Amino acid sequence: MSDEWKAPASGADDERSWKLLEKALLASVQEQRRSRRWGIFFKLLVFIYLFGALIVFSPALNLGSSAGRAESHTALIEIRGLIADKEAASADNVVGALRKAFEDPKTKGVILRINSPGGSPVQSGYIYDEIRRLRGLHKDIKLYAVIADAGASGAYYIASAADEIYADKASLVGSIGVTAASFGFVDLMEKLGVERRVYTAGEHKAFLDPFLPQKEDEVRFWQGVLETTHRQFIDSVRRGRGDRLKESPELFSGLVWSGEQALQLGLVDSLGSSSYVAREIIGAEEMVDYTVQESPIDRFAKKLGTGVVEQLSLWMGLQGAQLR
Repeated sequence: MSDEWKAPASGADDERSWKLLEKALLASVQEQRRSRRWGIFFKLLVFIYLFGALIVFSPALNLGSSAGRAESHTALIEIRGLIADKEAASADNVVGALRKAFEDPKTKGVILRINSPGGSPVQSGYIYDEIRRLRGLHKDIKLYAVIADAGASGAYYIASAADEIYADKASLVGSIGVTAASFGFVDLMEKLGVERRVYTAGEHKAFLDPFLPQKEDEVRFWQGVLETTHRQFIDSVRRGRGDRLKESPELFSGLVWSGEQALQLGLVDSLGSSSYVAREIIGAEEMVDYTVQESPIDRFAKKLGTGVVEQLSLWMGLQGAQLR
């Protein structure tokens, strides 16, 4: 009798267990669905935030432009840091900003605010040529170079294309010269027992290799390249500054002077800041910044990019000539 009584009870227990299990599974599925919904919601929220940040900070919007302004203004363009391709002070960035500034009908004058030790002679030359071209097209708009902490070498190359150059009395100005530096590891490799093997097609293809002994004819050749670049630099400065330069044997030697000394040498026209030039010389105190700005994404990508490799190649002397 007891066995007959237990059988149905066991069936009822099984049914209850299955129902409990079913409820637990349903509850688990519902919880997973809720978690997925919240996950999607937060991901969407982050996406909207990042998209909004890109829109707000995107240089394409040019939020600092003079669109909608009724009054004339002074256009400001910054040249800051190393003048080189892919840098903030690349020719692409500076030339693009210059064109926008000159083509804006509300621009009364342009200030090129410079704080740079120099860089690529090619990039500097591009900017120099474009300044002279734009000055020829827009004769009623003058361009003033204002040197802050430093306007040396390639930066001064660019400044010399301006109508006038201003600086602070303590600014570093000049350094009209060309340099290309490297190291020699030949003796070190011999001590370490390391053999350099280079295979080339062309007698001088591996010239100035820091791991091979120098050859006198190749050193003379490279010196000729530097002197040619130096002569181009000097010719451009003379073309831009004209008879304002006080010629001296040291003027184009690569030396750098304070702003006060540069004034005496004719390297600058006067002492003054950007705000002084905008207010007193151009006559439009309000300044509108036309400098190309990097987006936050660009800045982040650059930090994770090839910066280490570029610095290593620069340290090893594997870059070209530099106006410094």
